[in-house]
Amino acid sequence: MNDALFIAVDLGAGSGRVFLCGLGPDELLLEETRRFHYPPREREGHLRWDFPKILKEIRTGICNAGERARGLGQRVRSIGVASWGVDYGLVDGAGKLLEEPICYRDSRTQGVMDKVFNCITKQDLFTRTGLQLMPFNTLFQLYAHALEGIPREANKLVLVPDLVNLSLTGRAVTEYTNATTTQMINATSRTWDTELLNRLDLPATLLPEIISAGEVVGPLCSVEAEKLGFDNVQVLAPATHDTGSAVVGTPLEEGWAFISSGTWSLVGVERDSVLINSQVFDHNFTNEGGAFGTIRFLKNVMGLWILESCRREWRGREVDADYDALLARVSEIDEYPALIFPDDERFFKPASMLDALTEQLSESNQAVSSDPITITKIVLDSLAFRYASVLKTIEFLTGQRIRGVQIVGGGSRNDYLNQMTANSANLPVAAGPVEATVIGNVLVQGIASRRFSSLRKGRQYVASKVKAKRFTPCVSDALVEARSRYDQIEARYVK
Repeated sequence: MNDALFIAVDLGAGSGRVFLCGLGPDELLLEETRRFHYPPREREGHLRWDFPKILKEIRTGICNAGERARGLGQRVRSIGVASWGVDYGLVDGAGKLLEEPICYRDSRTQGVMDKVFNCITKQDLFTRTGLQLMPFNTLFQLYAHALEGIPREANKLVLVPDLVNLSLTGRAVTEYTNATTTQMINATSRTWDTELLNRLDLPATLLPEIISAGEVVGPLCSVEAEKLGFDNVQVLAPATHDTGSAVVGTPLEEGWAFISSGTWSLVGVERDSVLINSQVFDHNFTNEGGAFGTIRFLKNVMGLWILESCRREWRGREVDADYDALLARVSEIDEYPALIFPDDERFFKPASMLDALTEQLSESNQAVSSDPITITKIVLDSLAFRYASVLKTIEFLTGQRIRGVQIVGGGSRNDYLNQMTANSANLPVAAGPVEATVIGNVLVQGIASRRFSSLRKGRQYVASKVKAKRFTPCVSDALVEARSRYDQIEARYVK
């Protein structure tokens, strides 16, 4: 491979990885150089992220990537960081982090939305921002922070990937795709909505400069360059929101929807403009900024968080919870024993996910099981039916027929869920790439370095290097009956 290499940092909500990447004509290089975990933990009265640990692990991964690049006789051109959205840290005038970032699953936002809606109506807030109303959006977190007391020394509010960039370059900025997850961006002007913040008596002066995906944040500062062993390497902003990067890295076919499947599932379509009207508001869809002028019109679905939470409980009870073994056994069950509505708020952060599932099943007079295989099937079948429901609503809201679904991310390896999604939606499904977020990150870096002339060209390159696994819908009488039962259950919880 003769082209320069890139480093992509991929931070999920609890685990992260660093990759050395290349976009050569014969090979898409994605070589993991560091994998690490950082579950949030209670500290100083809140559920917080251990940011010093995250930063230390990133530096180790970048050093490893640099050593690997030198071993290949090639140079690293740039570094890009993407992470989950909404969470932030406050820094002082010197860029020092004042307190560890609070996790979006922290309880501080309980009841905060109602306080905000005393100052601005739900409809007005949605019309201004185009964003679905979710209690963990940065706006509500900041409002809760203000009620508790924002430190006097606070100079800037910096989202998680931009905190990493600040540490690497000394420059505090916010990249647009991630900024749109805050509910503080005006959907029309694509700038911070300072009028909104003033109405809520929130300090708009905390908000940093917005840059676009593909812009250079800055060179590695001298201290970091020396630590990391690099010379003349730029830190570049990809789509710093992980879903934004995942969609960039998805070789979407014309008329296809996407599902970025992981802890959360983001179900949506890519558009050229925002879609804001009363029907979109009623269905609580969101317009998140994408790279290169695109808009991600989507809905958050609870995702595999439900199953992963169950697996943690089973392991704690010394019950076999091997993921692959569960999926193999689930495929042997023909019927649909029970179904849940996955987006029930009680699944967001329950003391016990198994108890929360039991509670909802009991409400709809369904049989409750303690068998891990049965519970796994209930969760996965219900997710597939929820995906189908969201996709149908997207068709209604946009007035455009969806021709197929591309599933990317870690969840795209779940063949059972992929097939159930095809069956439930009665649409063809293409699964992969698994590493869509990393690929999207490096594609933006590649476009910025003129490796590709456009996003379309970059996606064509990905499609030629990563072959998706195809799933054809198979609709049975049993599935139709189960879908009818699911619709009745969903109707109980969707307002």
